[in-house]
Amino acid sequence: MAVTGVRTLIPARIDRLPWSSFHTRMVVALGVAWILDGLEITVASAVADTLTKPETLAMSSAAVGLLATVYLVGEVVGALYFGNLSDRLGRRNLFMLTLAVYLVGSGLTALTLGNGPGWVIFLYLTRFIAGMGIGGEYAAINSAIDELIPARYRGRVDIAVNGTYWAGAVLGTLGSFILLNKMDLSLGWRLGFLIGPVLGLVILLVRRNLPESPRWQIMHGRNDEAEKSISQIEREVEDAGVTLPPVDERKAIEVAPAEQIGYVALARVLFREYPSRAILGASLMISQSFLYNAIFFTYTLVLGKFYGVSSEATPLYLIAFALGNLIGPFTIGHLFDTIGRRAMLFSTYVISGVLLGLTAVLFYAGALNAVTQTIAWCVIFFFASAGASAAYLTVSEIFPLEVRAKAIAVFFAIAQCFGALGPVIYGALIGTGDHPVRLFVGYLLGAAVMIAGGLVARFLAVDAEGKSLEDIALPLSATGRQGRTRAEGSASPFST
Repeated sequence: MAVTGVRTLIPARIDRLPWSSFHTRMVVALGVAWILDGLEITVASAVADTLTKPETLAMSSAAVGLLATVYLVGEVVGALYFGNLSDRLGRRNLFMLTLAVYLVGSGLTALTLGNGPGWVIFLYLTRFIAGMGIGGEYAAINSAIDELIPARYRGRVDIAVNGTYWAGAVLGTLGSFILLNKMDLSLGWRLGFLIGPVLGLVILLVRRNLPESPRWQIMHGRNDEAEKSISQIEREVEDAGVTLPPVDERKAIEVAPAEQIGYVALARVLFREYPSRAILGASLMISQSFLYNAIFFTYTLVLGKFYGVSSEATPLYLIAFALGNLIGPFTIGHLFDTIGRRAMLFSTYVISGVLLGLTAVLFYAGALNAVTQTIAWCVIFFFASAGASAAYLTVSEIFPLEVRAKAIAVFFAIAQCFGALGPVIYGALIGTGDHPVRLFVGYLLGAAVMIAGGLVARFLAVDAEGKSLEDIALPLSATGRQGRTRAEGSASPFST
């Protein structure tokens, strides 16, 4: 017997909205997740040497290095766990919970009061908890933003939000520089880990007033709640003096309540219904993660070993590098909505790869110094940052709503696991700085990885610009839609 559902125009009502104060408030409230991640990683890197000193925790270099690994593992676990909950329990419930988890984890880090083995274990635990919160933020918030932003703005907004990671890096660098140089070390490093929670606590209050995603509600049979949420958004837009255009009835979609889908079922969705999109998402996420982790986490080593820059001066170079990364998504992000996803993914990945290859040649030839090397990295990552942000956009919009958060979590986890190889490989290639040829080869490897990611995008990217999420990937709960079919495959993996 055929399954019947509820006819709804809610996706069309969301996509017809003009930009409003509601959208601005939502982006500010949700986009802080990337600022917090950039801040956390930068602060942790800045205080690494401080934690080895006797007046702080007297940790070994290896023990300090393990902190980054623990935080990374926490991000992966958090993305997978909270990503699953976000698809089951809703976007709003999870973006409140994940921020609270981060606040607890990072706040407790500052309460590491002693330097014995027990306190070191406590420190690892708090970094794992903070990582879980941030990892969960990636899955829940990318889903919420994509589902609430009108289709014509979705690309530029998502890319800009992801790019704000580097605003967090700048904030973390400046904050750590002041706290570690102007205050007692034993107090300064602890206050550094409180910068994020103070910002997060303010944002938590703003998030309380955001509605649940009406798309998620309607797909889970909460029709009255979905109508209340979308009506709340529409009233706020109309209160600003905007007259909303009529809704196109042809964009109606019929849905039945979604089934609970776990990670095993998700694998069936990805590899049976969307195999080329799964390859695309993995390629984009792995290539950008490998490049970023390789360069960013060995940045200060290159400056010190090859160009003789003192550790006290490296924050100035780091800020320049971060600004290059921040400017890219904000200046060319709109082109992903106008020129299109396929062309821009291909261009940003390939251009950054080619520029990295050219910089590698100049590095090996001894034609660069610390300043020109930094300028070269700024130009490279101007393009790479926009492409990397678009990779997160891609994996959040090309799969059905019912599995969106889990799909983001899976590809984020894959990217982090592969990306973790970068610092290890490049740290070994840098060594003592006596063999530039090894790093030259490493740079060429990074260039090849990015170019390969761009080529995959050229052939497999989805032309999603300006399209409703339901046009890009028909929800698994859809029982009928006029003129629409599934993008890859025709039957739901859950049909009998």
